[in-house]
Amino acid sequence: MLIHSVFFWNKPASSAEDAAFLAGLQGLLAIPDIQQGFVGPPAATRDAVIDHSYDFGLTLLFADQAAHDRYQVDPRHLAFIKQFEYRFAKVRVFDMEG
Repeated sequence: MLIHSVFFWNKPASSAEDAAFLAGLQGLLAIPDIQQGFVGPPAATRDAVIDHSYDFGLTLLFADQAAHDRYQVDPRHLAFIKQFEYRFAKVRVFDMEG
């Protein structure tokens, strides 16, 4: 299993633009190689070690590296990047084997 987590720090935007961005993230979950996925803003947890500075997170579970690699070139993933990259102030990606 491969776990792919992406955290987005976006440029300031309207609430409508944030809603469109979140909908775009949710649309990625329809890509067949994703076994399970989660999207959303930071949780309301409070602890000194938890980083709440990002705007939205995306965590995807793939069966293996090959499924992850297919996701990376899937037209829906590439379209998401093209549509929203103007919003990215910073993006951090963490991949983990599970």
